[in-house]
Amino acid sequence: MFRHCLLHLLSLQFIILLEHKTADVELEDESQSVLHETLHSQPGERHEDVDESISDQWQVKEEIHGETFEAPTTDDMHRGLENEMPEAYETPDSIQKDADLLADGLEAVESEPYEVPASDDYVVSMEGRVNDPEAPGDSEVVLEDAMEHYTEPKHEKQTETQDTAIHDLPEEVNEATEPDKVTEDFDVAKDVSAGSKQSEDDVAIEPEESEIPVQAEDYSNDVRVGKSEKETEQDKTEKAKKKKPKLLNKFDKTIKAELDAAEKLRKKGKVEEALRAFEALVNRYPQSPRARYGKAQSEDDLAEKMRSNEMLQQAINTYDEVVSLPNVPSDLIKLSLKREADRQQFLGRMRGSLVTLQKLVQLFPSDTSFKNDLGVGYLLIGDNSNAKKVYEEVLSLAPNDGFAKVHYGFILKAENKIAESIPYLQEGLESGDPGTDDGRFYFHLGDALQRMGDKEAYKWYELGYQRGHFASVWQRSLYNVKGLKAQPWWTARETGYTELVKSLEKNWKLIRDEGLAVMDKKSSLFLPEDENLREKGDWSQFTLWQQGRKNENACKSVPKTCALLERFPEATGCRRGQIKYSIMHPGTHVWPHTGPTNCRLRMHLGLVIPKEGCRIRCAQENRAWEEGKVLIFDDSFEHEVWQDAENYRLIFIVDVWHPELTAQQRRTLPAI
Repeated sequence: MFRHCLLHLLSLQFIILLEHKTADVELEDESQSVLHETLHSQPGERHEDVDESISDQWQVKEEIHGETFEAPTTDDMHRGLENEMPEAYETPDSIQKDADLLADGLEAVESEPYEVPASDDYVVSMEGRVNDPEAPGDSEVVLEDAMEHYTEPKHEKQTETQDTAIHDLPEEVNEATEPDKVTEDFDVAKDVSAGSKQSEDDVAIEPEESEIPVQAEDYSNDVRVGKSEKETEQDKTEKAKKKKPKLLNKFDKTIKAELDAAEKLRKKGKVEEALRAFEALVNRYPQSPRARYGKAQSEDDLAEKMRSNEMLQQAINTYDEVVSLPNVPSDLIKLSLKREADRQQFLGRMRGSLVTLQKLVQLFPSDTSFKNDLGVGYLLIGDNSNAKKVYEEVLSLAPNDGFAKVHYGFILKAENKIAESIPYLQEGLESGDPGTDDGRFYFHLGDALQRMGDKEAYKWYELGYQRGHFASVWQRSLYNVKGLKAQPWWTARETGYTELVKSLEKNWKLIRDEGLAVMDKKSSLFLPEDENLREKGDWSQFTLWQQGRKNENACKSVPKTCALLERFPEATGCRRGQIKYSIMHPGTHVWPHTGPTNCRLRMHLGLVIPKEGCRIRCAQENRAWEEGKVLIFDDSFEHEVWQDAENYRLIFIVDVWHPELTAQQRRTLPAI
């Protein structure tokens, strides 16, 4: 579960770009805070609720005030996202998927359900990635289709007026106002040459879900959790005292008027004209870092306008060229490499982004924010081991770094070091540091406390709900579409899928007999639940459909059952669910957990049910299975299972789309 959780965890929303600012602000008037935010925030991170139906990454985000949620989940949610997310396994409701998803795909963050390294969990829970063997290579990802790969929490909150795409950079410091201050020139041509030659080991990643953890309100002005109002004011005062970024070297100051003229075109949205102007400056002054950076920004803007991967790759190349020039101001190096890494992640080039982040850390070893970014980079490719080392290093340098603490705690939880993870997750959230107020961390802290039998878990779930990360204390899925009817238990009539339910109940013996025949085979087609959802016991599953894809080989063993289901696209086409047999033996207890999305409902058909000892709780109501009868519940609500009978329990699980989803949403929502 933790694996999956990781993926869900940091589901980073650097894919959706905001509109460019149109105001013509002079560089000398820009404050250092803009640079700080640019360096420490993930592009495209949103503070408003986002409807999952927005699958086009190039679309401007829409504000939603409905149910929250995205960050980790599918029963499978967080690596507990049990199979739903990435899945290569067929795991039952798992919440762990967060970690694994991260590695997957989030994208590939969406791939984690398969036994993926814990970092996949990070991605998906960062929760929800899916590992798609048929996914195109990085070079084939289309900007519009590139889902958010792990949605990484921002280090710095940004206001609605700020451009998350880093398109508006602080203008250069006005020479007249600071005649005695000389911009620090930084010649890194030699330092980065080796790193620049490293090839990007791009991995095919499946797009991540467009939904992100929903926040019902903007808490940017609220007092941070664990910090007093006085401390928050002190933080603001300290920020104000920071020096302005210096982006011009000595030579660029001599051509400042020309640079300003080109930049003015870019800020006014005249992208093509700005690009031509900066290209002319680069041709005239090939050693000008600021001109080269302006060219990269203009290409970046044009890529967004054209929705062109080719143009975006050109911008990435130009950002990289900036740091290879002589006498580059250190602030400009930071901006260039940070943006380069962001854009590489946008295209799914996680390993290439990792190389860029490593370069940043090598050049600025004392800047722990870059180390924090590097840790996220490792999590995105599923390398929890190196991510753990990075956060240990950060905490040795800055013991109170909240961002490092929540991520370190997340990794410990993915390693099933439950008790050890709790203080890091809790202290990190209480720090109120930028990037920590993320639903995935509330989710995992609460889950860890529950497993330790600590009732404080619901205090954190409640706080996560109050902060807009969960739809309710009980419904804690992280990939949600707002406005869908939400209740733990459903009737067949309420779902509208009465024909499917009638068919399942009418043919339950056929379904049972084919399942029993598979159980009797020596090949052992039933696979153990591997999402760490069990406290104890023996629980295995045999999957027929996953993420809307039929397992042809599996269906050869139960042909009549599969033929029966082919008539119901609400089930076979549900890309956020599975269809599978589930066998649970006596002495099994499944931890309380939550699925990853509110976009599906789960049907349980009883096949072999002991007379006593088997029960399921969803939210606050317990129910029992009956042979030949269907139970329907929403697994985005917390649920728990006990098997204390004397014999095994066999059920057939069928996930269906939430009945209120439109046909368009069913076609476009990313798989989980």
